[in-house]
Amino acid sequence: MADVEEILKTARERARKMGLAYAGALTPREAFDLWQEVRDAQLVDVRTKAEFDWVGRVPGAIEIEFSLYPGNVSNSGFLAQLEGTTDKNAPVMFLCRSGGRSHHAATLATQAGYAECYNVLEGFEGDRDPNGHRKTIGGWCAAGLPWVQN
Repeated sequence: MADVEEILKTARERARKMGLAYAGALTPREAFDLWQEVRDAQLVDVRTKAEFDWVGRVPGAIEIEFSLYPGNVSNSGFLAQLEGTTDKNAPVMFLCRSGGRSHHAATLATQAGYAECYNVLEGFEGDRDPNGHRKTIGGWCAAGLPWVQN
């Protein structure tokens, strides 16, 4: 059983040190543990539909594209979709491929009045390894957390 208070304290301290405008930054393992232990915690995967379909998805995560494929155009309906599927007072953790879009999503959600937003560091796939491949160094997949591929 994860120590939720310790996870949150660490995440908030990271945010303070990194100068983030939202509640905290979590490792993939911390995000998973928080998601499992806190009844109303929500994991929002902000990758594109193409990434969900071709790369893989996290079972049970809320899927809302932050940017649309093709073209990497901002999803103008992102906040409306978020507000339609999440609780503004619950912990909301944002996940993307490597942590960039999820950082922006956490910032935007905080500005929109969400009380407790977190970025999942390293993202779903993590960084590229020396061979240019992802899913081996950092990230949700490399941490051995649940995911499926279509």
